[in-house]
Amino acid sequence: MSSLIASTSRRVFDFHGGIHPSEHKSDSNQTTISRAPIPPELILPVQQHIGKPAIITVAVGDKVLKGQRIAQADGFVSTHVHAPTSGTIVDIGDRPIPHPSGMTELCVILAPDSEDKWCELEPEEHYENLSIEAIQSKVRAAGIAGMGGAGFPTDIKLQPPQQDKVATLILNAAECEPYITADDRLMRERADEIVKGIEIIAYALQPGECLIGIEDNKPEAVAALNSAVKGTRIEVVVVPTKYPSGGEKQLIKLLTDKEVPSGKIPADIGIVCQNVATAAAVYRAVRFGEPLISRITTLTGQQFNQAGNVEVLLGTPISWLLENYGYQPSNPERLILGGPMMGYALHDRDTPVIKTTNCILAPANDELPLSDPAQACIRCGLCADACPAELLPQQLYWFARAQEHEKAEHHNLFDCIECGACSYVCPSSIPLVHYYRHAKSEIKQQRLDHEKSDRARIRFEARVERLEREQAEKEAKRQARADAAAKAQAEKALAAKNEENKDAMPANSGVDPKQAAIEAALARKSTVQQDKTSSPAELKEAWGKAQAKLDKMLDALDNAKENAPEQVEKLTRAVEKNQVRVNQAKQSYEKSQSENAATPSTAINSNAAPALSQADISQLETNLAKAEAKLANMSDSLTQAKQDQPELVEKLERAVAKNKVRVQAANQALLDARATLKQEEG
Repeated sequence: MSSLIASTSRRVFDFHGGIHPSEHKSDSNQTTISRAPIPPELILPVQQHIGKPAIITVAVGDKVLKGQRIAQADGFVSTHVHAPTSGTIVDIGDRPIPHPSGMTELCVILAPDSEDKWCELEPEEHYENLSIEAIQSKVRAAGIAGMGGAGFPTDIKLQPPQQDKVATLILNAAECEPYITADDRLMRERADEIVKGIEIIAYALQPGECLIGIEDNKPEAVAALNSAVKGTRIEVVVVPTKYPSGGEKQLIKLLTDKEVPSGKIPADIGIVCQNVATAAAVYRAVRFGEPLISRITTLTGQQFNQAGNVEVLLGTPISWLLENYGYQPSNPERLILGGPMMGYALHDRDTPVIKTTNCILAPANDELPLSDPAQACIRCGLCADACPAELLPQQLYWFARAQEHEKAEHHNLFDCIECGACSYVCPSSIPLVHYYRHAKSEIKQQRLDHEKSDRARIRFEARVERLEREQAEKEAKRQARADAAAKAQAEKALAAKNEENKDAMPANSGVDPKQAAIEAALARKSTVQQDKTSSPAELKEAWGKAQAKLDKMLDALDNAKENAPEQVEKLTRAVEKNQVRVNQAKQSYEKSQSENAATPSTAINSNAAPALSQADISQLETNLAKAEAKLANMSDSLTQAKQDQPELVEKLERAVAKNKVRVQAANQALLDARATLKQEEG
């Protein structure tokens, strides 16, 4: 923490909008955290985080220990999954998971053996002895994801871009959502673990300052944190209670007066945010080597006999928690995962607790009344006044409802944090956030469909080009074999004629036989050397191969400019080298053509068949027709893209330009062939 700069005072700013709903915090924050028993079955989804699902590394029948990895992270944005207790893997299959749609996902089913036996751990008493890379590795190995609700892999936040220094590390302790008190009780009872976790995170990031942002409705937690940070350079900053002050961008605005630009993340402006529960998990992972296998969850609402906070194993079925913690269902039954503002209805009671499950809310009907039926929008503007992201919720609603997704994107739909403040103040009871969520999912699906279509089109075009190239290569080889056969026949006829002339030579002709033998040997050597020289057809084939390789390199360079800029310089050098090879091959072919034109071939002198035929002309005409048809199709695609898919215009323009060059080359080849055939026949 020596890199942190102490601050003697801290001004608190404000953000646009926000609301003040009833808090209901005291319903569940009056008792200490209890520890839930081990349930008879644990359901562990392979995706409990943002990013790709983990890959299962166990099989049915395997016995596992507590803390043992059972699913491996798949890629950079992914996290491991561990066994919360020892037992046996009894099933692997789709089960309901926490999601607004009630969808199912691949899960590992673990039957505990009641021994609760740990696997071998790697504790480290002094984190200062570890390198920053070792800290990052330990956090990743522990499978920690953001526990404030987002579920973003924590190890990624410990690896900011090398060129960007972290100016401020913010610990989000606001917990602004009504009813939820999991972080509140954690701060009261385990403030030391939280502060030690912040110190480890700061050791990895080396920030300029470290702030803890907490709302003023948690005086006991504030006191506990202030006591824990004594002797450190960490500052506890108390902010006014207003929903959603716990939003990442809103808390940054409150503490630093900085705004995260649209489409950017806090790291882009030198700020990293972490949740208090995440910091505590980081401490447990580094100090004791423990992976993330449990979390504190708030059980609240009037349908619970005694509301409170429970440390529960990940994978515990919610139905088991309800049965063991005094749940009394009302009619109709209502269960909400999360708080009343950003939570969603629970579709299946057997849904498991995962890394982001911070609350199970079971309100009575009179405690949290059902929303009235939606009415027509009266354009009152209250939603815009309440929006903390300074959006235009009314316009976004109309665009989402009319499925005008492009307009919704232009109005920064993806900046919506889905806090529900707009729905809360809407006098027409319109479920605005539901429309936004649906529009976001539709846009993401359309993007995936476009990407799949583009990939399929590119594969098809590449296949057509490959088939055409292979056909041209086969034809060139066939022509080369025919030329070689004609040449061999002509040389054989010439050799026979020379033998006849030798036999017919008179003895007194004055020609020295020894000199004649030497000249004949030199002629044979010249013939052998000519045999070793590549024919025009072979040189043309080499030119074609070099040009095909250059085309591939140009396509790869275009793709790298869009998707892999770090490869552009390397590919540019490769393109330049291949261009030189194409030029050399072309010059060799043209030189051989000019030599053949200047010197009558042996085959012609010996009345052999001409090198070109009418069939060759027909093949070149077919090639030109194919190239022209392909150019016409690409031009039509470009015209259509200018109207419907502007993001493809640049790529299609390059393709049209390439095809124009190919049409010109095919046309020139046809003209040259016709001229050559006419010359040979004349």
